[in-house]
Formats: sequence, C-alpha cells, structure tokens
Amino acid sequence: VMVWLRRCTHYLFIVVVAVNSTLLTINTGDYIFYTDWAWTSFTVFSISQTLMLVVGATYYLTFTGVPGTATYYGLIMTVYTWVAKGAWFALGYPYDFIVTPVWLPSAMLLDLAYWTTKKNKHSLILFGGVLVGMSLPLFNMVNLITVADPLETAFKYPRPTLPPYMTPIEPQVGKFYNSPVALGAGAGAVLSVTMAALGVKLNTWTYRWMA
Repeated sequence: VMVWLRRCTHYLFIVVVAVNSTLLTINTGDYIFYTDWAWTSFTVFSISQTLMLVVGATYYLTFTGVPGTATYYGLIMTVYTWVAKGAWFALGYPYDFIVTPVWLPSAMLLDLAYWTTKKNKHSLILFGGVLVGMSLPLFNMVNLITVADPLETAFKYPRPTLPPYMTPIEPQVGKFYNSPVALGAGAGAVLSVTMAALGVKLNTWTYRWMA
C-alpha cells in the first residue's frame, strides 16, 4: 500500500507541475503580442518557462531514473498547452499564430546530460541546468521567427477582449537591452541550476512525506 501511495504522490506532483507550466504560459500572456514590452516579455517568459521545465523534468527524471523521461515530460507540457490554446483558434486566430514554447530540445539536452554522466545527479543539476537555461531562449526565438508576423496578424485578426495595454503597436526593439536571448539565457542558466537541485531534492521530500 505504501509503495502505491508513494507512486501516486509522485505522479500527482508531476501532473500538477505540468499543468501549472501550461497555465503559466497561457495566463501571463504570450510572446506573440508585440507591444512596447515585446522583448521584455520574451525574456521574462523565457526564464519562467526554463524554471518550470527544469524543476518538473528533473523531478520526473530522477524519479524514474530513465534517460528520456525529461523529453517525455516536455512532450506532456507541449500537448497540454496546444490543447488549451485551441481556445485561441476558436477566437478566429490562424493556427500558425498560436505559439507554444519549445521545451522538447532543451528537455532532450537534460536527458543527454543525465545519460552521458552515467546518472550522476550532481552533474545533472550543474550541466543539465546550464544547458536548459542557455538553450531554451534560443530555441524559442527561432520558434518565433517561423510563425506569421505577429504585428500583422494581430491587426488582421483583432481580438475584441484584448485589454488596452496589449493593443498592438510598433515594437520597440532594443529599447531596454539589445539581446533578449542573451539576457534570458544568462539569467536562465544561473537560476535553472537552483531549480534543477530543487527538482532532485523533491524526490527525497516526497518519500519522507509518505514514509
């Protein structure tokens, strides 16, 4: 019975973190609304998505001990978000305007760090955390480049419920800093190491709770 209680606790935590990662993406806004805060938003979202991915993926990865689990976790987050963003499609936006952060390549790097270091948790925290933090903003910027022009699409498909502060205007690129990718990657690389350590530690804590 206790074994199954422990397993259920772990799986419940995994689902909760994945769902919250999805809600974080949807409820706090989206990269694709180019406003005066476009690149500031990109940096903030990059860091927040990095941390949400790292804590859940490392928890799940160290729980199973199977390289590839982090990639599976990233897939769960992606599917959740695509389903939830179907509401945007219902509002009249084309599907290429619905952007989901690219978690999978960064999750693959996390798995790679765990596998190449022969399941060393400390190496996973350090190398995996840095790799995810540095890669996710880069992948997401490439992701944005491939979609329809956000400014043009926002004017073409006006959203009646759009609050005034999100009204599309010409983006002020470089107004606050020159490289949102570099800033997001730098901050993410540092912070995600801490979150990776937390993800690993949560395994120990949940076992203690269910002991």
